[in-house]
Amino acid sequence: MTASFALNSLALRLKNETASQHEYMHQLMEQAQVFKDVQHYAQFTLAQYYFQKNVENVFDLAEIAALISDLDIRGRSQSALLDLQDLNQQVESLKLMTEGIGFAEALGWIYVSEGSTLGAAFLFKQAQQHLGFSAEFGARNLAAYPEVRAKVWKHFIAELDQAELSQQQQDQVIEGARQAFDYFGLRWKSTRL
Repeated sequence: MTASFALNSLALRLKNETASQHEYMHQLMEQAQVFKDVQHYAQFTLAQYYFQKNVENVFDLAEIAALISDLDIRGRSQSALLDLQDLNQQVESLKLMTEGIGFAEALGWIYVSEGSTLGAAFLFKQAQQHLGFSAEFGARNLAAYPEVRAKVWKHFIAELDQAELSQQQQDQVIEGARQAFDYFGLRWKSTRL
């Protein structure tokens, strides 16, 4: 990869243009004290489940399936659902915010999801240390993919950057990522009311 390509990459734009929302998520995690007790953690996991249902909804788009070659290993809603069952939590049916969104916006949602999977290594350790959860009970949604987290992330970023999207499409990817961050933040707050 040349330096000029790296400077113009969509992944770099996404990182830079969603940095404030990413930082807000960190602040939200600290304020929410996710690992204080099982109830706090369950609220986080419930928000994670609803978010992942929205992300996985876009996996059915033909353009997404054509671009991302390993979709079958991505997505964590089923893991989050099993964790919620471990925690005796009920889920409600929900209207998916990703219904009807286009290919480019969908990529933004997936970017946020995959970034959170990469960052979940720290959260997984916290769930183990503070709550005694594991990849088999309570913290499946935070566990690593069968492949190493960083490898799966790099593969996604490489495919994203090779998509040859127009400027308008890139802008839509950024907008989709912003929507995804906003959705997760709002969904999490609503589970804590």
